[in-house]
Amino acid sequence: MNYKWLVVCLSLSFTMVTATSCAGEMRDGLGKKDSTVSMNQEDTMTCKALTPEEEKVIVHKGTEMPYTGKYVYNKEDGTYACKRCGEPLFHSSDKFDSGTGWPSFDDAIPGAVKKETDADGRRTEILCANCNAHLGHVFYNEGFTDKNARYCVNSISLDFNKQDDGDAAATGTTRTAVFAGGCFWGVEYHLEKVDGVKAVRSGYTGGAKSNPTYKEVSSGRSGHAEAVEVEYDPSVVSYEKLAKLFFEIHDPTQLDRQGPDIGPQYRSAVFYADDEQKKVAEKLIAQLKDKGYDVVTQLEPASTFYPAEDYHQDYYEKTGHQPYCHVYKKRFDG
Repeated sequence: MNYKWLVVCLSLSFTMVTATSCAGEMRDGLGKKDSTVSMNQEDTMTCKALTPEEEKVIVHKGTEMPYTGKYVYNKEDGTYACKRCGEPLFHSSDKFDSGTGWPSFDDAIPGAVKKETDADGRRTEILCANCNAHLGHVFYNEGFTDKNARYCVNSISLDFNKQDDGDAAATGTTRTAVFAGGCFWGVEYHLEKVDGVKAVRSGYTGGAKSNPTYKEVSSGRSGHAEAVEVEYDPSVVSYEKLAKLFFEIHDPTQLDRQGPDIGPQYRSAVFYADDEQKKVAEKLIAQLKDKGYDVVTQLEPASTFYPAEDYHQDYYEKTGHQPYCHVYKKRFDG
């Protein structure tokens, strides 16, 4: 058992989400229908089935713990939608860091969110206007932004629809790089600090299995590597600069391992999106070999990237810990 698996298996479980109709989903834990949804709505909407954790918030109006949600630190461009029915609720351009531990927005998509007096008689609850899913609460006059509103939303009530790669390519704003260098916690930690990097996601790639779980990847039999997907602005930072840093924050001479983490899932690899990225990686590897490094980093064409479970995202930022096997070491001149 590797070190990281020992850490996470002490407190985490794995869940699956499937699709169903709202008529079959909007029921409480006792099997009773959620009476806040009309029969007409149930007949026309199609919704995702909810896990018990999601039901606690979306149906029973609970609140997730601060700083634990998937989207607290998300900085990607796109639209936040209702987890239950998929209706768009918030634009990423209205998201801001309130420092409260929950995703915060100073506006909602017109007509997408409705407001009701909370059961406590003091706060204002916000719900999906389409399916009545509980989202959180809205607060006013706190002075965070010029709009003077804070929609405080549970991450578990949301899905995020990232801006299409086609849209990004058309505007020339962002590009993507994928690297694997051992535990993705540490690689993510270093790369997300680079100016020009808009977002870093931990996940799995390079194997044949669709939608792998952490447990499956950790077995070493899935073919996937723990990797990070980096969205960056090429007008601010180059792919070469990111690749150089990648080679300097992990040991590219270790085969199928990184520090205490052992197995092919911890291999060193660059998943190139095009010939340009491949040539950059080949050039950097050649430079390292000229310096005497026995580089074993694999060059693999980019394939489907599967985001890891929520608890892996921004792991060190959430926990306040430091990487245990990723330490910067300068290897390139200049």
